[in-house]
Amino acid sequence: MLRHFPKAGVAYSHRKRDYFIAGFTFFCVAVCLLSDATAGIEKQNALGVCGWVFLIGLLLGENKEIRVQVAIAVAFATIGEHFASPFMGGYTYRYHNVPAYVPPGHGMVYLTAVALARSGLFQTYAREIAAFVVLVCGAWSFWGISGLSEQGDWVGALLFVVFLIYLFKGRSPMVYLAAFFITTWLELIGTAVGTWKWASIDPVLHLPQGNPPSGVAAWYCLVDAVALGGAPRVLAFAKTLGGRLRARADKRAWQGASSE
Repeated sequence: MLRHFPKAGVAYSHRKRDYFIAGFTFFCVAVCLLSDATAGIEKQNALGVCGWVFLIGLLLGENKEIRVQVAIAVAFATIGEHFASPFMGGYTYRYHNVPAYVPPGHGMVYLTAVALARSGLFQTYAREIAAFVVLVCGAWSFWGISGLSEQGDWVGALLFVVFLIYLFKGRSPMVYLAAFFITTWLELIGTAVGTWKWASIDPVLHLPQGNPPSGVAAWYCLVDAVALGGAPRVLAFAKTLGGRLRARADKRAWQGASSE
């Protein structure tokens, strides 16, 4: 069940960069969402520009595989945002749009999950952190279906089950654990200040859902899984394509030299 967790009793190294990425993103998320609570479209666009600058800056210190993962996460999440919000109405932003800072924000959120997942803290205390997350999210989900909350959250409880599957069956449990912290942080802030609001009844399942749903991290884990699984395929395709293009160029150069 924990076969993909880091080995216990190993001295894992701590990299300042990993903690900087996490701390910087947590700070930027709070500032951005609080600013957007009363912002106009122009300010949303400015926040979007800042988001891209920050994301690109953070990616300068990452390898090609991580950069491809982030690109896939941004593309997939942005498509998902447009489908889930303006089209389906699962949640709604203040201007019924997808704010300009959301795509780069997803990139920073994904990179933060990766940075925390590989950090010495998460590697060393993987099982303790997993137990904490399961207990906290489990209690949150139970509260949502207990009748004690003002708004029922059956969707959140279902998402919590999905999250557990990612955590204990997935090949990158540390990324999913880390995703819980950053995504819960942004969801609680964003919904609290009214930057977006989740529909009280899910438009697909027609079940009550919280604002935010307790297991909302599962949606972000889907983005993470697509990025992690898609990057090797994209890199392999790019390598194959590059090899074919070089072969064609070499062939043309040889033919040109032969004709002379």
